[in-house]
Amino acid sequence: MTPADRDRFEKCLALAAQGATAGERAAARAAAERIAAGAGLTLAEAMRATRPARPDPAPRPPPRRAYAWAQPEEPVKPITVEELLRQKAETEAWRKRAAARAKRRSRQDQPDQEAYAAEQRARQAERDRAWAQARAASDDA
Repeated sequence: MTPADRDRFEKCLALAAQGATAGERAAARAAAERIAAGAGLTLAEAMRATRPARPDPAPRPPPRRAYAWAQPEEPVKPITVEELLRQKAETEAWRKRAAARAKRRSRQDQPDQEAYAAEQRARQAERDRAWAQARAASDDA
């Protein structure tokens, strides 16, 4: 039996022993029998061949002792709505401060950009006024 067949056989046996339904267990047992037959063995022979002799379990080491200064952790306290709102307000304030810092840095790095933007806003305002006057004149006619 190849290692892949042995692995598949063991998985089928596990499912045959612990399957959720009787049909599932019966199908797994039939699959295990087919795998054993493919290797030229009976189910009992294949089960003996796949189960290695188990050595005596090694004695377990004693459990680790906690350090004398180690304190048990406090139980987790659920967060309140007030705390969530406080955290949200704190985060928003931090974001506003960060945006203001970025804006100040941008102005320092590109001083002519602010003047250009102001000029463009003034030109757009003039175009908007001209458009509104033209619209009002066409509505009156």
